[in-house]
Amino acid sequence: MVTYFDPKSYLEQLLKAAFSNLKIALVNAAVAVTVPDPRFGDYAVSAPLVLAKILKRKPVEVAAELAGELKKLDKSGRFAEIFPAGGFINFRLSEKELNANLGRILKAGDNYGSLKVLHGQKVMAEYTDPNPFKEFHVGHLMSNAIGEAVARIIAANGAKVVRANWQGDVGIHVATAVWGMLDLSLELKTLTAAELGKAYAHGARRAKEDEKVKQAITEMNQHLFARDDKKLNQVYDAGRKVSLREFERMYRRLGTKFDHYFFESKEGVEGKDIVEAHLQDGIFEKSQGAVIFRGEKYGLHTRVFINSNGLPTYEAKELGLNRRKFEVEPKLSRSIIVTGNEIKDYFKVLLKVMSLIFPDISEKTLHMPHGMLRLPAGKMSSRTGKVITAEALLAEIKQKVLGKITKEGLTEAQKENIAEVVAIGALKYSILRQDTGRDIIFDFDKSLAFTGDSGPYLQYTHARARSVVKKAAQAKVKAKISPRAEGVEVARMLLHFSEVVERAGQAYAPNLLAKYLLDLAAAFNKFYGEVQIVDAKDPASPHKVALTQSVAQVLKNGLGLLGITAPEEM
Repeated sequence: MVTYFDPKSYLEQLLKAAFSNLKIALVNAAVAVTVPDPRFGDYAVSAPLVLAKILKRKPVEVAAELAGELKKLDKSGRFAEIFPAGGFINFRLSEKELNANLGRILKAGDNYGSLKVLHGQKVMAEYTDPNPFKEFHVGHLMSNAIGEAVARIIAANGAKVVRANWQGDVGIHVATAVWGMLDLSLELKTLTAAELGKAYAHGARRAKEDEKVKQAITEMNQHLFARDDKKLNQVYDAGRKVSLREFERMYRRLGTKFDHYFFESKEGVEGKDIVEAHLQDGIFEKSQGAVIFRGEKYGLHTRVFINSNGLPTYEAKELGLNRRKFEVEPKLSRSIIVTGNEIKDYFKVLLKVMSLIFPDISEKTLHMPHGMLRLPAGKMSSRTGKVITAEALLAEIKQKVLGKITKEGLTEAQKENIAEVVAIGALKYSILRQDTGRDIIFDFDKSLAFTGDSGPYLQYTHARARSVVKKAAQAKVKAKISPRAEGVEVARMLLHFSEVVERAGQAYAPNLLAKYLLDLAAAFNKFYGEVQIVDAKDPASPHKVALTQSVAQVLKNGLGLLGITAPEEM
């Protein structure tokens, strides 16, 4: 593994040494290193502002004295400039250090940005969670994109990550679909996922129209849970098999591979046992034939854990799931659950119950709610049969991408492959570019643009950089780092990649990485437009090629952490 020089840690060491030399007591806040606007430097500290209050001196005086001491201590010459700026001290790394970082990028390759911050920790990420018998819709795409990116970023920080998928293969939605399958007389041998979706919508509609149908579905739900009806079991097993097979196809398409699959048909039963075991200690109580948790005692709301028919609700099933997670992975440091924010309040109750029953598990469990993915038509609804499936959305995006591919000489298979990776990249980036808690309206035109804040723009920039590197090879210009000033702004951008990966991991925030990649792409494209990179007669060309190769590598690595493929050509 390539040794990673951490400028921020180095700066913190210099600051502590400077405090000691100047007889200033260590103040943790004074050694906090930040990344300022690039115009002001690569790093900055507000130590003079913090210390001025303690020392009862003017910040500018403290800044001047501290900056002078730091210059003396930086014997390695890693910083070209250390200069006071009001109550701050700014730092600009030397060209030598920027070039050394380019060398690290080229040597580490696909491993550049891999850190050891979370070494020794094991994290389980649970996400996507589609329910068998219902189609894989855009909400699942949202959860998958966020969960996969978070998992990859945490792994890049050094943790061992295991991916989990929690699927509701029992419950009233299943009974609704099975009733619909029977009523529509669907052929089990040729059953498709689309037919399952229609069966569910049909059953939901009929239950709303006819009380007798609703009652029949309720009774069917009990039989399916108990598996005491041979004919129902055959229909159920066929539908479940088709659903899970379709989900696996979609996971492969999205670049996700799960380590653990949990199902309500198993953990749900365990959840019921957990609730019943805690009826006597006052955590739960019986009410009108059901078992409930009085959340009002804790500033929350009441939830039913076992319904009046004696069946466990989602809440009880979740108790079984979360206990099971720590049984199959007993050394978990953290369990992250990615779901839509419409069940945020539900999770508050669940986590409170877990704190009373499984305090250790509760402390290690983090709920990450995300917003909804909407199209201009509005919020989807699988109950009305107007569900926006992942398949349909990706097909529409892909078709629009195919219309934008104008490069000559590509085969139909090559165009198809490019359209696939660009379509998925566009969708994922539109989800990951902003805070995970916000709703997203997917704008086809903006999300598919090859300029601006979009996934295709980043993919195109990577393809452009790779094209330059290939052109250099044809011109026999070999990448070689040399002490030249070309592309310094780009080199400074590259310096911060590992730091952004670390911050994104600490905050579970893929949007931080997305923003960084956008800024890097903009800096490189500006450089690309201003200079000729490949020129066999230009002595600076090998360095510019090395810089371009470094940009391509960091874009590839960064996009990879977001779960987005970086194509070689577009």
